[in-house]
Amino acid sequence: LLTLCCIPALAVHAQTPAAAPPPPPPAAAGPVDAAKSLDVQLSFIEKDVVSLAEAMPADKYNFMPQASDFSASLKPEYTGVRTFGQEIAHVAQANYFYATMFSGLKPNTDVQAVGKGTDKEAAVASLKASFAFLHQAVATITAANAFDHAGRGPLDSRASIFAAVLAHNRDHYGQLVEYLRMNGILPPASQGRPLANPPKS
Repeated sequence: LLTLCCIPALAVHAQTPAAAPPPPPPAAAGPVDAAKSLDVQLSFIEKDVVSLAEAMPADKYNFMPQASDFSASLKPEYTGVRTFGQEIAHVAQANYFYATMFSGLKPNTDVQAVGKGTDKEAAVASLKASFAFLHQAVATITAANAFDHAGRGPLDSRASIFAAVLAHNRDHYGQLVEYLRMNGILPPASQGRPLANPPKS
């Protein structure tokens, strides 16, 4: 009797299809174009930084955080920090510096003067021109020369200096986001995104 009772259960189990095996990993693709791959990342940060520079009103280009902007319980230190316009001009100047370092190209502009153009029109124009120069510089990087020596340190390479200019832009982007928010302006890259800490109902 015990044997007969188990037969239907075994039959049902035998009819249950086995789980499908996981799909095989995709076949490895060939190498991508080095310059085009890096240029994609440059375009991402360019969009964020340029839109940020354009979003700040011209009359706020001389804005800088000050201790008086904060509550008395905080002790912020903002002595000698750059204004918004100085930050944008600094990023533009640094873009030229890094691009020259990893590509050997020479900009057709006075880079020292770029760092002094802190009114909105001049600063935004210099920023856009510096990114255009960076795109030209990135086009010189290939898979064969990406790790050729460049820069000052013994381990600096064309690729690592390019990585440094991306990091430099992200660093200052993070600072400038706060400059906008302190003036009641939502950074363009944050518009339309869900709030990280939505108000509690």
